[in-house]
Amino acid sequence: MKVTFGQQTTKVKQLADLISQEISMGKYKSDCALPSINNLSRDYQVSRDTVFKAFIDLKDRGIIDSTPGKGYYVTNKRRNVLLLLDEYSPYKYLLYNSFIKNLSIHYKVDLLFHQYNERLFNTILRESLGRYNKYIVMNFDNEKLSPHLYKIDSSKLLLLDFGKFDKKDYSYVCQDFDTSFYNALASLKDRLKQYQRLILLFPEDIKHPRSSCEYFIRFCEDHHIESAIIENADEIKVLHGEAYIAIRQIDVVSIIKKSRAAGLTCGKDFGLIAYNDTPAYEVIDQGITALSINWEELGHKAAEFVLTGKEIKTYLPTEIHLRSSL
Repeated sequence: MKVTFGQQTTKVKQLADLISQEISMGKYKSDCALPSINNLSRDYQVSRDTVFKAFIDLKDRGIIDSTPGKGYYVTNKRRNVLLLLDEYSPYKYLLYNSFIKNLSIHYKVDLLFHQYNERLFNTILRESLGRYNKYIVMNFDNEKLSPHLYKIDSSKLLLLDFGKFDKKDYSYVCQDFDTSFYNALASLKDRLKQYQRLILLFPEDIKHPRSSCEYFIRFCEDHHIESAIIENADEIKVLHGEAYIAIRQIDVVSIIKKSRAAGLTCGKDFGLIAYNDTPAYEVIDQGITALSINWEELGHKAAEFVLTGKEIKTYLPTEIHLRSSL
């Protein structure tokens, strides 16, 4: 098998990355001997010295080891975990703390954020292949699965917080941004009907699944509630008798500031619902009602996947934290 090496880095590192990727995809199993240096030199059509140095690189990473009489073999260390999240937020902090708390001290967790940058996301995945026993990943896109995730052994990968698309054979713990969102609003319908209009703030550049808009419209039509979806939150005016659903925390803050400037009281003159609960929502204006999954439970289930390796495919329910803002 002839390997084409690029110019972006050394041939040794590229070979080490290739072997690491093949280990991740299951070509070489844990605790099993790797082919000899001579065999790999012939298979990859590189010098024995290149293979030897690639083995040293992989050994330094903790991916392989060697013993007299056994040669080089794939290690069976279950201690390195990649937790790749989209971006920092207070509820991601709850997720991370729960995840760490439910693992033993023998696990080393690398926490990284891709900031919805596809190039950064792909770079992180490419450079992490073979380095970790488990990969806990939030995708950069809520509508489709990144093809770069296909390179990770399905038994090692857990997807978090994804949309309702085909996830192949991969384990996942996700939010339901559609039916569960509808049902949460339906449980609040008697309160929401007291308002003249229900408004969903859904900025154009938001990374939230757009399918939520469809289920928001469906809910309002089914329950005869006047509604609107506003994409530019800067243009919104907080009015007496209206209720607002804000997905981004910055929009919750904006609504509160505008209402105070207008002399309106949250929960009395207008209603407010936030998406994804944070500790701050418990105390702002005597409490902001929030629709949210249990982020600590998400962290717990992710840790359970790491500890047991058991397949999991589930959606967490959207919970309602009813407070004074509604």
